[in-house]
Amino acid sequence: MGYFLNQQEIIQNKLRHPAGSFQRFEKNEIEQSIPERFEKQVEKYSDRIAISDGERKITYEQFNKDANRIARSILELRGGNSEPIALLLEHGFHSIVGIYGVLKAGKFYIPLEPSYPYARIAYMLEDSQAQLIVTDSKNLDMAKQLSGGSTRIIVIDEIKPEVSDENPGISISPDSLAYIIYTSGSTGRPKGVFNNHRNLLHIVMRCTNEMSICPDDRFSFIRSYSFNGALKDIYCSLLNGASIHPFDLKEQGFMGLAEWLIREEVTIYISVVTSFRQMVSILTGNERFPNLRLIYVGGEMVTKRDFELYKKYMKDAGIFSCGLGTSETSSAAHFFSDRDSEIEGSVMPIGYSLEDTEVFIVDENHKRLDPDKIGEIAIKSKYNALGYWRKPEETKKAFLPEAEGGSTYLTGDLGVMTPDGCLIHKGRKDQQVKVRGHRIETAEIEMALTSMENIKDSVVIVREDKHGYQRLIAYVIPHKQPAPNVSEIRRFLLQKLPDYMIPSAFVFMESFPVAHSTKLDYRSLPDPPKTRPELENIFVPPKMPLEERLAEIWSQFLSLDEIGIHDNFFDLGGHSLMATQVISKISNEFDVEMPLKSFFETPTLKELALFIAQNRAENDDIQKLLSELEAISDDEARKIFTKERESR
Repeated sequence: MGYFLNQQEIIQNKLRHPAGSFQRFEKNEIEQSIPERFEKQVEKYSDRIAISDGERKITYEQFNKDANRIARSILELRGGNSEPIALLLEHGFHSIVGIYGVLKAGKFYIPLEPSYPYARIAYMLEDSQAQLIVTDSKNLDMAKQLSGGSTRIIVIDEIKPEVSDENPGISISPDSLAYIIYTSGSTGRPKGVFNNHRNLLHIVMRCTNEMSICPDDRFSFIRSYSFNGALKDIYCSLLNGASIHPFDLKEQGFMGLAEWLIREEVTIYISVVTSFRQMVSILTGNERFPNLRLIYVGGEMVTKRDFELYKKYMKDAGIFSCGLGTSETSSAAHFFSDRDSEIEGSVMPIGYSLEDTEVFIVDENHKRLDPDKIGEIAIKSKYNALGYWRKPEETKKAFLPEAEGGSTYLTGDLGVMTPDGCLIHKGRKDQQVKVRGHRIETAEIEMALTSMENIKDSVVIVREDKHGYQRLIAYVIPHKQPAPNVSEIRRFLLQKLPDYMIPSAFVFMESFPVAHSTKLDYRSLPDPPKTRPELENIFVPPKMPLEERLAEIWSQFLSLDEIGIHDNFFDLGGHSLMATQVISKISNEFDVEMPLKSFFETPTLKELALFIAQNRAENDDIQKLLSELEAISDDEARKIFTKERESR
């Protein structure tokens, strides 16, 4: 079955905003700089809202002035030459205005995620060779530590009022670099993908025309500014006169996401597919999204089940879309569907190549394959990224130069092309994986593990659990016994890797299985045991009824036979997305509101039980009682709490 006619029908007749204000992004408009394009939007839409984060609304005129003051502060310290500028900023307004401030100064930016381990951030800063850090007051202490007294610092919320807010008026070539975005690297170190203004504007052009983006659109902004996926939000909105609406999942969790989408009247929702699944999992089906005209999900394989969830729970929302995108190419193909679409198979198609981009399938010798043949997905374009920062050899391997200019990027993804040109994803061909929307080189995790003193060798793979989560499983051979416990390993890894790269389970082995070829036999690696892992704290079983019920809930999600009251949810293999489902179940069962942030602050079962009891307490006597529980033994606590509960 061909999807082409259905795609054309949706794009031409069903995608546009009801306001009818869409204007095509013409090809000649990529021959300018990002600030030049943005300042034209400021002239046309000065009084319209550029950013709304729930607490404040910033017009295009005010946003431009704030960015200009950052740009002029940068120019005062570093002059007008093109150079890298590091950004260490909180999600939301600060990160967006910081980006535009750097670009307006004629520089290129390196977004650093403050929640990453210090060692990882320090490596990115050193590798980028940035001599200036733009930060905010919340992250100033970290910025000072990173600077070592030699790298200059600008605090954007402390810039003096007398700094001019006029446009800097710098001439910036479309060939000038715009950003370096770091991704996981197979060498054990992150690698930076860099690109220029022309190519970034071409990304905006492709998405604008394909999605009919217009000034009346309101974009969600959920992913961190340090990920390539955020480019759509940050640029497709503000370079088209639309507004962008930040939502901090780490602070607010998934419980309020749907309500926020409705309240902010978001028209274009973009996230990794796992975030979409989590949002939908807590919907009742009675919610209405009358303004939401486009849902775009990606980051990993999108299934037909995701499409069915959209149809069931978001009945009055608009088009459901997914596609192919990498840090090296950004969006290369899109697929659009509505409630009348019929999807074959269990996986959503990736779709058809976008303008000025050719997606095709190659064999191991990089020769093109005919339709219906499985091979590696290749993306050819004059507008692919320029390569990996300061890594010419890796650039040569991944980006094959083309005689007419541009390159062909070898994605490492397997796929098959239908006769009418629609691409179907078939997984990965190497050790690179996608977990909860993040692209990960398992080799980087393995190298971090083997750098620990008592770990001799390690292998990391991905397996899907019964809840549909992609889980990182680490198989570890220790140098000697006793092997390090899971708490120690996690604490060590969190100093080197972001939390999404920490394995959910650790399996200790004496040796790895090998096949007849003497190569590692991945299929023979055992499933993680259902027994409680060896942790730093001793096992103390639940005693009070509330603790026992919470242990049952945790066990359902973690697939563990026993859970102690002092066990940390994340040491047991939990992660933030799983935590949202646990919170949802707790909220429904115990009638208590719990922000995701609070769950991270009370990660042990006993702390969680105390939080629930405190928030359900009905008088001062119970509050006093609960505060005393922390100071007495578990046996005494059970007796007192049970006696008080029975008396009430």
